[in-house]
Amino acid sequence: MTKLSVNINKIATLRNSRGGNMPNVVQFAKDVQRFGADGVTIHPRPDERHIKYKDAYDLKPIVNTEYNIEGNPIPKFVDMVLELKPTQVTLVPDAVDAITSNSGWDTIKNKVFLMEVISEFNKNNIRTSIFVDPELEQIEGAKATGANRIELYTEGYAHQYSIGNKESILPYSKCAKLAHEIGLGVNAGHDLSLDNIKYFRENIPELLEVSIGHALIHESLYLGIENVVNMYKNKLKLS
Repeated sequence: MTKLSVNINKIATLRNSRGGNMPNVVQFAKDVQRFGADGVTIHPRPDERHIKYKDAYDLKPIVNTEYNIEGNPIPKFVDMVLELKPTQVTLVPDAVDAITSNSGWDTIKNKVFLMEVISEFNKNNIRTSIFVDPELEQIEGAKATGANRIELYTEGYAHQYSIGNKESILPYSKCAKLAHEIGLGVNAGHDLSLDNIKYFRENIPELLEVSIGHALIHESLYLGIENVVNMYKNKLKLS
């Protein structure tokens, strides 16, 4: 079964908007795991506008499932990951002023840089995933860096699916198949939701993990977090 990692950035955004510690990020992480999530994802950015670096340290002792830390491997981020040693680090090429992740790595152009960073993580037994667009050459490039997995950037799929274009799954299925053939694990994330996750899962048999935050939190405002976590878990099951 594909694992569900819940990205809790939006909980930190809500907390930060008021100050104080409500909602409590650590308690929320405990709760989503208790409700059935297979992992917790955070994505600290340099301006700490949602998850703060301190949160990453506070969460470490209580994440008893998979701990996935996403981000651009600037020196401060790399140092934090090497100290915390999460289950997985997902490398994302965020610009400093990006509202949210908006592209995957050019794994060919950035091969040397990625190899150097990933080598350090590999030495410390930290599983490394690279955020990539659904392009075959980028999958091959990711393999050459020494990464363990890729995370397919799924915004394009989500948008096309919402307007009825189910053919948008094809580049993702081709990339997932290639990744599996060359020994890369396959993760996915960005704009996946209760509406589109089942079709995506059915067409990507190689899918190991999805990381979902924005849509999951939005849906939980109406349906409740425990209910939504289990709805995702059910949709990720193959019939």
